[in-house]
Amino acid sequence: MPDRFFTQDAFHNGFGREMVSAGDVYDARSKSGMQEYSLAQYDFVFIADKQDKLERLGKFLSENYGYTIKPVTQIDALYELTGDATEFPVDESNLMYWALDLYCKGYEFDCRLDGYGASGDPQNQRFADLDPSLYQKHFDLAMDAYNNRNLGMAAIHFSTAIKINPNDPNSWYSRAIVKDELHTWKAARRDYDKAIELAPDFTDAILNRAANKDEAGEYQAAIDDYTFVINLEPQNEMAYFNRGNSKLNLKDTKGACADWHKAHELGADYAVERIEQHCNNKSSLKDKLTGLFKRN
Repeated sequence: MPDRFFTQDAFHNGFGREMVSAGDVYDARSKSGMQEYSLAQYDFVFIADKQDKLERLGKFLSENYGYTIKPVTQIDALYELTGDATEFPVDESNLMYWALDLYCKGYEFDCRLDGYGASGDPQNQRFADLDPSLYQKHFDLAMDAYNNRNLGMAAIHFSTAIKINPNDPNSWYSRAIVKDELHTWKAARRDYDKAIELAPDFTDAILNRAANKDEAGEYQAAIDDYTFVINLEPQNEMAYFNRGNSKLNLKDTKGACADWHKAHELGADYAVERIEQHCNNKSSLKDKLTGLFKRN
């Protein structure tokens, strides 16, 4: 792998700091007199070691996010990209997910988010319209943003939809998916929990929560969720396949193989690789030799 400017270690080490930084930026905004969910347009800065990396990132942000991008400039040995985001309603969570998305997108293009900010006049604030009739509009905007890989705005629009109507499990479930993709699994879990509280038989949400638990190392809890789905939908091949994976993580190879075979029986061709890797009982060479040369 070629040497990176923004390394994987740097990305992981800086992720928590990026979350804290967003909180600090929001606190400063609040202390200036700006109220929660007032609208703001943030500018941002990325840096990289090569101009073409920033140009590719800028093209992506312009075409997929609708951001205004300025020409890349050179600052000493590095290059800098600046731009202006689209307007969004700001609270601490919205700002954090907007920033985390930029942080992650920067890493994807081997560029580093270097700062962001927005001006605001406490005497002239505008706010997002939370009229109940706009629920579907925000849900649709969230889906459009997600399909354009704009996870920050997807989270923000789903959050706005939830503010308008907190009783629709689909928004909680959809926002959980976004949060999972932005590496905030604990927050995602809370949203999955809320979706399932509102719709106890919401199998897609239960499946995703189970996968979330598995990735967190909570294998038995994941198995319990998969089993619940199987009881609701006995033909759910994905539930069997994923439960097999969780069982393998608990060293229950026999149980895992039974689930993978069932998944394959239900049509999950992707289970074959697992079955061949873990379930084909082949005698070792030592066993074969012992059988051939058994002594009395």
